Amino acid sequence: MSNGLIEHGALLDAGVRHSQGELLKRVFDVCSAAAGLLLLSPVLALSASAVLIDSPGPVFYRGTRSGRNGAPFRIFKFRSMVVDAEQLGGMSTGKNDPRVTRAGAFLRRHKIDELPQLINVLKGDMSIVGPRPEMPEYTALYCGEERLILTVRPGITDYASLQYSRLDEVLGDTAPDAVYENRIRPIKNALRVKYVKVRSFRGDLSIVARTILVVLGLHKWSTPGSETVV
Repeated sequence: MSNGLIEHGALLDAGVRHSQGELLKRVFDVCSAAAGLLLLSPVLALSASAVLIDSPGPVFYRGTRSGRNGAPFRIFKFRSMVVDAEQLGGMSTGKNDPRVTRAGAFLRRHKIDELPQLINVLKGDMSIVGPRPEMPEYTALYCGEERLILTVRPGITDYASLQYSRLDEVLGDTAPDAVYENRIRPIKNALRVKYVKVRSFRGDLSIVARTILVVLGLHKWSTPGSETVV
């Protein structure tokens, strides 16, 4: 058998494994999202009520994010800030940001505001695990290897989510946009690129397990101010 045929066969095998991996990931995403929405429905209902009672405005925040291949989509999050918050301040939310509502502060602290993104997972906009989606203003700045981030579906959790589980504390209350742009964003992008390069189904399960431990307060994955790329 010629080298050309061997290489062709290897490429076909790699393609089949990739397709199988993508299918397995999608099945996991759909099953997990459906089960999560069903099991967490009481929490979702209480959270929605708290958002509506606490401040005027819609239940959900529907900001635009960049998805796979840069396609824009509207994310689902429980609204944790006052209406038109983006017009009242910067894109980053620092510590003690006055735009955050009382209910929103609780939801953000316990990551409950992110749960509606299970709807995005069902729709195919996102995965359970994948690079956290960014605003188009930030993804437009991607260069070099950072463009790899847009080759996969964004996710609800990833390495960067674990590294910066309390991002508001890292950003502080002085010029959070500048801190994010100059110090945090390059590290988060490096973590996103790392995920794309080493991703696997087993790795996704590990990230999900670690995320649950962090949310429940059973494991402190990162220290505020830490810049260690995991």
